[in-house]
Amino acid sequence: MEVIKTVIEYVFVLLILTGALLSAVSSVGLIRLPDVYLRSHAAAKSATLGVLCVLSGAFLYFAFFLDFISAKLLLGIVFVFMTSPLSAHLTGRAAYRSGVPLWSRRVQDDLKEALEKEQEQVKTDSSSS
Repeated sequence: MEVIKTVIEYVFVLLILTGALLSAVSSVGLIRLPDVYLRSHAAAKSATLGVLCVLSGAFLYFAFFLDFISAKLLLGIVFVFMTSPLSAHLTGRAAYRSGVPLWSRRVQDDLKEALEKEQEQVKTDSSSS
């Protein structure tokens, strides 16, 4: 029984350390990546993966070893999981619509065609009114 408890404890520690490592790696990405879109991607990965691993490890540790279910940790996990990817996506779209230039070595611009169609639609709608 003691061996199983130790193995479970190591799993929780590994989960927390993995989250910390992912956050550290993404912080390097925030500094080194060339444009706002790639930096936003690095920040979203950090929050989604790194923070979720740390919070999940802490939640499971409290649940298994202290017999304490933390509603705050559980809500934090759900909140980060739902809001981080959405906020990164909206930040990227807002930057694109504001005219923030893409990285010069970027080879694909998927949003350009959709934005041109949308602007064309707005022009035809405003001219017909």
